[in-house]
Amino acid sequence: MIIRDYIKRDETGWVRCRALAFLQTAYFDNVLTKKVHYQNPSIELVAEHDGQIVGLIDVEYAEEQTVCSRGEGLGGMIWHIAVHPDFYRQGIGQQLLVAAETRAMKLGLNRLEAWTRNDLWVQNWYKKMQFNIVDSYYHVYLEEDELHSHIKSSIPDLYLVNTFAHYVGENIEQFKDNKRIHECVCFEKLIFLPINNS
Repeated sequence: MIIRDYIKRDETGWVRCRALAFLQTAYFDNVLTKKVHYQNPSIELVAEHDGQIVGLIDVEYAEEQTVCSRGEGLGGMIWHIAVHPDFYRQGIGQQLLVAAETRAMKLGLNRLEAWTRNDLWVQNWYKKMQFNIVDSYYHVYLEEDELHSHIKSSIPDLYLVNTFAHYVGENIEQFKDNKRIHECVCFEKLIFLPINNS
């Protein structure tokens, strides 16, 4: 297996790997049909095994709070990290992260940030990789009767069927009967830049 830069011909493999990996998480319906491209510079790496994309990591970076939600200076947001389910538990995610961190340090980034939902195995992986929880809010899905008790349309002849919303308030109990609510958690890892002894 090799870790290398993403190139355009990897797009189909990138999409497939991400889709299969995300099926195992609370992001199961967050399906992409093409590779994301970023407005700011990015670190985009893939893990390849026998010509197949089996892992990926994308880190977009910018100054201050452009892509990251906190901190100062140059920070990077991990928008996508995924490992093909057939290759779980082989250390591929960690290898991708280490390779991205190495590049991030060379570029002068001082931290990485990642948001994930309440999949404990994913959260535990970030903790194992030395990330700390620094923030959270809720992703709330409203469907059918759930929707009508919380949201109304003011547009004539427009009927809401379902919605996805961010809830940043304190009264999450009001949604306790909803079928699908996820706490979205922000993990942050400070990157310690090498000391220049010259």
